[in-house]
Order: sequence, then structure tokens, then C-alpha cells
Amino acid sequence: MDRGYIDFERLYRFTLESAFFVVRTKTNVLLQRRYSHPVDPATGGRSDQTVILSSLESASAYPDPLRKVSYIDIETGKRLVFLTNNFSLPAATIAAIYKQRWQVELFFKWIKQHRRKSGSRSRSTCCSPSCANSLNWKLASTKSYRS
Repeated sequence: MDRGYIDFERLYRFTLESAFFVVRTKTNVLLQRRYSHPVDPATGGRSDQTVILSSLESASAYPDPLRKVSYIDIETGKRLVFLTNNFSLPAATIAAIYKQRWQVELFFKWIKQHRRKSGSRSRSTCCSPSCANSLNWKLASTKSYRS
């Protein structure tokens, strides 16, 4: 769900269904800090805050508090800012979850690039994450798999 905007209405539905999310925040999202929590700078943490959305439209779509985690990626030196509805996991874990999301994205990109071509139409190799996982396992067990 990495688009040019954040769909707060959709994220609120996740919250109502007791699911949690981690998204990168955009620079134009208006937030108001309610509380600050301690962070461990050794893990790359810069700040950990409880925030609310301050624009009328966003606040009506997502009325609950959110957690804003600011993190410096030790490998790249980039500052990343995340929003989540999970208040129990450590800030470093929130950043790690987002990083793992990109591994999944790269895997699906690899599948799209390596699916077999049949004439002028391409055949899709999988249609669900479970199918993709079993394909990944099968490919990893052969010599033709390249990461």
C-alpha cells in the first residue's frame, strides 16, 4: 500500500478488524504529537511518538491515535518515518517489519520477471501468497534459482 497518498479510511478498517499496519508517512501528513516515548539510538531509533491526525479530513477517516516511529537505517543512513497502529512492538521491530515488506515486493517482482512466456501471452505462475511461497521453495531447491 505504498502510493502517493495514505488511505486513512482503509487503515482504520484494518484497526477495526484488529490487524496492525506499518506504512511510511508522507511529508505532507499533518500530525500532532501527544506523547513521546524513549528510544534506543544504538538501534537507529530517532523518535517514538503517539500522534493524532490534525487535518479535518484525515482525522475523520482515522480518529484513533497512531504511533510515529522515526528511524535511521544504519546500512544506508536514510531517515525513515513510519506510522503504525501497533503500540506494543519496539521501534526497531516496526522498522524491521517495513524492511521485510520490501523483500516480499522484490520476490513478487522476481516472479513477474521470470514467469514463462507462452507465445504472445504470458502465463502467470501464481495467484496467491501461499502459491508464491511454494514456488519460492521449489525454486530455491533447484540450481536455477537466483536471488
